[in-house]
Amino acid sequence: MTAPVAASADPVPAPKGAGTAGSAAPRQQRLAASAATWRGLLFLLLNLPLSIIGFVWVTMVLALGAGLVVTVIGIPVLALGLQVCRVFGTIERVRARSLLGLRVDVPSRRPRRRAGGLGAMFAALADPVSWRTALYLFIRLPWGIVSFVAAVLLLLTVGWVVLPAATRGLAVVDRAMIRSLLSPSEGVERRIRELEADRGALADAAADLRRIERDLHDGAQARLVALAMGLGLAKEKLVDDPDAAARMVAEAHGEAKLALQELRDLARGIHPAILTDRGLPAALASLAARCTVPTRAAVELGSRPAAALEGIVYFTASELLTNISKHSRADSAAVELRRLGAATLLLQVSDDGVGGADPRGGTGLAGLTGRLDALDGVLVVDSPPGGPTVVSVELPWRDADGGPGPHR
Repeated sequence: MTAPVAASADPVPAPKGAGTAGSAAPRQQRLAASAATWRGLLFLLLNLPLSIIGFVWVTMVLALGAGLVVTVIGIPVLALGLQVCRVFGTIERVRARSLLGLRVDVPSRRPRRRAGGLGAMFAALADPVSWRTALYLFIRLPWGIVSFVAAVLLLLTVGWVVLPAATRGLAVVDRAMIRSLLSPSEGVERRIRELEADRGALADAAADLRRIERDLHDGAQARLVALAMGLGLAKEKLVDDPDAAARMVAEAHGEAKLALQELRDLARGIHPAILTDRGLPAALASLAARCTVPTRAAVELGSRPAAALEGIVYFTASELLTNISKHSRADSAAVELRRLGAATLLLQVSDDGVGGADPRGGTGLAGLTGRLDALDGVLVVDSPPGGPTVVSVELPWRDADGGPGPHR
């Protein structure tokens, strides 16, 4: 019998190109798992812990605030909770931009209110951005659980080639929620810009009316009253003492000329032609030249602001320079106007006088503070005894077309 032939121990040659295909597979897998895919997976994995934190915060604040609303601490709790919701919204927008590449504009900041703590709390309660963020945090928890579980399953079971598409598909829901609830509402933002412009114009007009009333009462009106009294006395002495009557008429003539000059100044001050025609650089230089204290003016804007904002800056600088002339006993002063970033206008008026300026001291600074507060402006006085004095005014920038500058 013939013995069976033993199988050859030599390996069967691999098909040509098999080694190349085997080495290419891991490379394709690595390419499939790109940096964008890993960032998307990280976003999905972070959904669960952040969703839990946000949901717990919103439910706790709403439950506690609603339960205590009949007491004095219910409203502060709700107001604080909603402001923290804004912080959550900022974190989510940053996370979406960093991990998903989703850029969402920042909603308008909540207007500052200084009408006491109660006014600030009610302003926080009426903030639509905070409420939309609270809604986002409340409804996101179910999706946070689903997306976290799905991300874990993707990592454990799905092949790498499928991973990028699956990750992008899951992130579609997050993108939609963020765009819907954490991005600015176009209609609301437009209305906010309109209201800011309207409020600025109204506050400017009201300030102008108060200034005109004060100037008429303290200046031209007082001189016209003195003129009428002088002419009345001259009329009585016209027969008995013609020389005295002539002197009184001459004095009345001088009063009439001064009253006429004050009326001209008042008419020019309602809206100076130089401000309309040449803008703030020329107008502030003119104010500096008329100040009784040698004053330097420097303006760096780059573009022209809204007409209402120009008027506010002009009359604010005018009143501050008037205070310097009356109270500072300074040898020199300076007016500087520049733009800070894209959203703020800074006016600084300084002098090397005796210092000690106090907004509560009746020098016009208190009125300026209230007027600027109506426009979300800030006035800061740095005036130690002995000087120097620096008054800084910050105002929200508004372009010449009436719109505010970009939000910071």
